[in-house]
Amino acid sequence: MNEFLMQWQNAAHTTVGLFWMAFWAFALGYVISSMIQVFVTQERMQKSMGKTGAKSVALGTFFGFISSSCSFAALSTTRALFVKGAGLIPSLAFLLASTNLVVELGIVIAIFLGWQFVVGEYVGGILLILIVWFLVKLTRKKKLEDQAREHAKSAEAGHSSSMSEKKSWKEKITSKDGWQQVANQYVMEWKMVWKDVTVGFTVAGIIATFVPTEFFQSLFVGAGQESTSFWQLLAQTLVGPIAAFFTFIGSMGNIPLAAVLFGQGVSFAGVMAFIFSDLVVFPVLRIQAQYYGWKMAFYIMLIFLCALISVSSLMHYGFDLLGLLPESSGSQSMSDREFFEIDYSLFLNIIFIGLSGFFIYWWYSQKTDSMSGNRSVGDWVLLVLSIISYIWLVIGVAVLPAL
Repeated sequence: MNEFLMQWQNAAHTTVGLFWMAFWAFALGYVISSMIQVFVTQERMQKSMGKTGAKSVALGTFFGFISSSCSFAALSTTRALFVKGAGLIPSLAFLLASTNLVVELGIVIAIFLGWQFVVGEYVGGILLILIVWFLVKLTRKKKLEDQAREHAKSAEAGHSSSMSEKKSWKEKITSKDGWQQVANQYVMEWKMVWKDVTVGFTVAGIIATFVPTEFFQSLFVGAGQESTSFWQLLAQTLVGPIAAFFTFIGSMGNIPLAAVLFGQGVSFAGVMAFIFSDLVVFPVLRIQAQYYGWKMAFYIMLIFLCALISVSSLMHYGFDLLGLLPESSGSQSMSDREFFEIDYSLFLNIIFIGLSGFFIYWWYSQKTDSMSGNRSVGDWVLLVLSIISYIWLVIGVAVLPAL
């Protein structure tokens, strides 16, 4: 019993430490994302993505890059673009770019996994878009796309659209109202992801402390071995999405989990497949079905699965050929790291805690809450899991050390 309580304490400490390492990166990324979303008008992107061609796909990728990083917000924006007449392929390019090519994701990956994974995320994200483009061109049925668009239009009924903007970015960036919108958007970003982040970091701490290496070696065939055969590598790229599918964790919350997997010997390809799987998790499938119907939802998921498995394997062998594969054996165990030191993280966290506090006060004083509305079943499940996570953390960090 005493050993379990010590592990509980260690797991909670690891979770808090992981979040402490990453908070400034989250905050910096969301400040940048909020500024872009407020100051960059989105009306033109809808008019530029109607036809499927190199220009439209490039614009979809670019607008996704400068847009929201939250998977669920990206799904909503993608639906709005698709309903307004954007082609299926440019819309999917926007969705993939807005969840894989964003700045804050790269920062968090660099903190937990290293520069090779950052390169893999961005280069792989572009390859994902190209392969999805090819696969959709090869398999798309016009009737299915038309049915999905009609379904999306009916699903959007009653929802107001804020895509058109009357003021230019110059007027916004020099006005108090513009920065008020930045503060509001910053809070909205956190409101959309705090449950995913809470559960993701808590699970990462628990897995890093309680789950033995042998489990990962049996789940991810070939994990921990010096060399991995092609079939073992392929098996790991298949297990990564399967493991991610049943989680409720989005693109930001799964990074500490990916770091745990890598520390346990899972290959570069397996870890990248897990990271890329944020758009094939069950909550995303459910939302896609609400937007476009189940046929299109499963079609998109299968296309994404084929693409991410191909890209993860291609990136692995490409990095291996160039001698750039990271060595998991040299990575430090998550539970053994020193998290709370006087270094750059401390000072950056102090700055962004202050800025976050100011933005929250500013947002609250205006009482603007665009996120109000009925919660879905997935939201309620995440909320309950988040509450359980906080209870677990409070006991582990505050109660057990005092006993």
